Amino acid sequence: MCELKYLGIFMKTFLVVLLSLLTSSLCAQNNGIWTDPAKAAEEIDYKIQGEYSGAGLGAQVIALGDGKFCAVIYEGGLPGAGWVHGNKIVLHGSLEGKKASFKAPQGNLSYVNKDASKFSPVRNFPPKSQKAYSGLISGDSFNVKTHLGEYKSLKKTVRKSPTLGKKAPEGAMVLFDGSNKDAFNGGRLDEVTKLLNTDGKDIRTKEKFSNYKMHIEFMLPYKPKARGQGRGNSGFYQIDHYEVQILDSFGLEGFDNECGGVYQKANPKVNMCLPPLTWQTYDVDFTNAVVDESGKVIKHARMTVMHNGIVIHDNLELKGKTGGSRGEPVGTPGPMKFQGHGNPVQYRNIWIIKK
Repeated sequence: MCELKYLGIFMKTFLVVLLSLLTSSLCAQNNGIWTDPAKAAEEIDYKIQGEYSGAGLGAQVIALGDGKFCAVIYEGGLPGAGWVHGNKIVLHGSLEGKKASFKAPQGNLSYVNKDASKFSPVRNFPPKSQKAYSGLISGDSFNVKTHLGEYKSLKKTVRKSPTLGKKAPEGAMVLFDGSNKDAFNGGRLDEVTKLLNTDGKDIRTKEKFSNYKMHIEFMLPYKPKARGQGRGNSGFYQIDHYEVQILDSFGLEGFDNECGGVYQKANPKVNMCLPPLTWQTYDVDFTNAVVDESGKVIKHARMTVMHNGIVIHDNLELKGKTGGSRGEPVGTPGPMKFQGHGNPVQYRNIWIIKK
């Protein structure tokens, strides 16, 4: 009887611990960070989020966690693919089994609010082009009902940058091809994926540069419950002086502190950020500042940036450094930096051509 008593106590304790572990695992998963697309694909929220297009419309569906979504409908097509600037319609969505139902939100919404019911992807809600649309996502189809009662079918689309996988041309310096990270201080080479990982910490090139053309490919984590600067934050620093923001700002306005923005300097011409866990590209043509012997700036630095093949900054003049940069004065050569900022951002296919 004594043995049975202790066995019962043991089994009860074991079940409590097991239940606790399972609950903790689920909570960690729901509040967690996904860096592997295959693992994220097991989540229904991740399957629903993404881009849809068709019937003269484009849609970007943002996962907000716990089966909540925000859809941005673009008249004319997706950003960079037919959208007429300014024409947006905002919808809120909720998971219903394996489907998601959308309708026009009501009440006071604010930009990237932590509360999904108050989340707005536009700074001024409602946008001037707001209409009483509704819709249903089932499988790979987003069936939209317009304010006129018309039905339009949009299909899930996965866009790829035209420069994705672009090989380093003759004369280029390959900084990272998956074989080693010898060109960098910091970062971690994943021996399985052969990707360069920030693990939340900064990565800098050992060599310094001044005038160049550079290609990088990056993948942002999937963090559905995070908002704003907490959602996959990193930065691509030109000579560790000028930051081109890296952030999961998929579906948002496209400000200087969002993906493609030059931090505190310039908004991108268009927000070309793709969904999280999608490979994206930056192609940069950079010319450093010129200073005289007294340190006076004769010419400011300039750069042209393509994000996923679309020009988002065209020969932009950079009047002064951005925050978080090295202390040396402008005009001096410097390393290329990939900011960690506490987020696991992954990189591959990095090369540079000195001008």
